Amino acid sequence: MGLLGSVGVVLGLAMLALKVWYQSTMGMCRSTRRSDGKVVIVTGSNTGIGKETARDLAKRGARVYLACRDLSRGQAAQREIIESTGSHQVEVLKLDLGSLASVREFVKQFLSKEKQLDILVNNAAATGLENKLSKDGLQQEMQINHFGPFLLTILLLDVLKKTGSSRIITVSSLAHKMGKIEFDNLNCEKSFPGGTKLYSNAKLANVLFANELARKLEGTGVTSNSLHPGAVKTEIARRLPFLIYKLLGYGTAFFFKNAYEGAQTSIHLAVSDEVQGVTGRYFVDCKESEMSEDAKNQELAKKLWDECVQLVKLTPEEIKL
Repeated sequence: MGLLGSVGVVLGLAMLALKVWYQSTMGMCRSTRRSDGKVVIVTGSNTGIGKETARDLAKRGARVYLACRDLSRGQAAQREIIESTGSHQVEVLKLDLGSLASVREFVKQFLSKEKQLDILVNNAAATGLENKLSKDGLQQEMQINHFGPFLLTILLLDVLKKTGSSRIITVSSLAHKMGKIEFDNLNCEKSFPGGTKLYSNAKLANVLFANELARKLEGTGVTSNSLHPGAVKTEIARRLPFLIYKLLGYGTAFFFKNAYEGAQTSIHLAVSDEVQGVTGRYFVDCKESEMSEDAKNQELAKKLWDECVQLVKLTPEEIKL
């Protein structure tokens, strides 16, 4: 073996060792608690982290609703989850977070079927979208990543509170620490900050919302927490330019978590006894972690809440706090 070959072997072994070490540091949900009799909604559950979260909760006995924009992909995920878990308590409902009308219709359909909701996992997200407004006049990526989930959660508060001891789980990102809330440009009215910055802003909005929700729901038995799933190889970046997407693919294949690993913190927050009653916190690798200073800002969270209420056209009667 020549020098070049020897260097390649050494590098390969070093990368393998790094991979093993990285996997050993990942947080995994250790809870064996069943979820029989519980009703769950997981958004964006036809693929990636959402599908693995839904699969795990179905396996634990919960009745799981896959809330998906693409019904055909949602039905394919439904069949896969039923086959792999043996549970037939898996339903699919159409939910396009990029449409306020679709969010309202989803809630209407769900409430026609269920009188309880134990776990809501706001998992769906998108990045790399074209900068344009939706039919609702909202910047489409901000709508999918924040305004839509905001409306969805508010419209489900009544059933969450009536169920009691319910859990709201918001999948945010470490990127929230790079985000900034600019109220004069929240809907990109003045300028487009760029894809990465826009995503970070939305993820900061997610954490602020989860925290404000926790404060507003104090004493109701409903908890609200946010999380960073880790660097995960999923389809979220599929709309990025082809070359960037491919380069990311090569890097993520080796060092990033797979979807099952990325779902662990969501699952932990959904089922673990350790987090019973814990609210307004941010988690990474199944452990409480430090959120950004902006994310802790209560005045910022309150103002963002009020702005979002206006943008998604909620009426006072619809906010069941």
